[in-house]
Amino acid sequence: MNPNIETFIGCDSGFDEAHIVLFGAPFDSTTSFRPGARFGPAAMRHESFGLETYSPYQDKDLTDCHIFDSGDLELCFGSAEAALADIQARAEEILSAGKLPLLLGGEHLVTLGSVRAVFARYPDLHIIHFDAHADLRDDYLGARLSHACVLRRCHDLLGDGRIHQFCIRSGDREEFRFAKAHTDLHPFGFEGLAELTEALARVGAPVYFTIDLDCLDPAVFPGTGTPEAGGVTFPQLLEAMRLVCRANVVGADVNELAPMLDHSGVSTAAACKVLRELLLTLSK
Repeated sequence: MNPNIETFIGCDSGFDEAHIVLFGAPFDSTTSFRPGARFGPAAMRHESFGLETYSPYQDKDLTDCHIFDSGDLELCFGSAEAALADIQARAEEILSAGKLPLLLGGEHLVTLGSVRAVFARYPDLHIIHFDAHADLRDDYLGARLSHACVLRRCHDLLGDGRIHQFCIRSGDREEFRFAKAHTDLHPFGFEGLAELTEALARVGAPVYFTIDLDCLDPAVFPGTGTPEAGGVTFPQLLEAMRLVCRANVVGADVNELAPMLDHSGVSTAAACKVLRELLLTLSK
């Protein structure tokens, strides 16, 4: 008899041998529209067993990789800062062991905790950001810690020219003005991504890769809190992920699945497949 411990499919290596460590941040207390992303990490683990470990896209298998799933953090829903501190501490623990942290959200604010840890270790960090939303508000209804502000808070750390945003198709006027002056914004799709990743790889720049799953078109991925028409297709996202992983990715996350908002289960299945492909791409 063994205890019933549910990991993401194929991610059952021991911590010491693992090259990548998964950890979940089931937090959605600052969600501005439809909540439910806190249930994303658990749903992805559970539904992952509807997938094969083998990817015909890459001719790779998770069983040949060394990935440890450390489960979900128990986070304080009453304090965004307390939750971010716990996320940062877990990411720091993973980085200190020489492994790559891969965070499962949760709402997009959770990225900030992981980025704080990675930036402390890699002060020349770049962020590549896939999303429907710019997430560059200085505050949302007075709150500076919101999923609508997460990339603005990351900019507070990194400064100009080191945040590269793709697929963005939503935001207020001030966000787009801020992006024009301070970030590298590529609206609506992945134009310029190949050139960017080639340039970053050439100099060995460390990259944090954050994927908000609402970059996908809601026809493909309706199970998210703030769906936006006009997104990319699943094959386009897979190809873009492979491009990013040519660079020196030192941390990553996948976030904003709200599974109960798509009762068909298609969104959760898509999220699982994105995670499988990302894990395989990152497993050099």
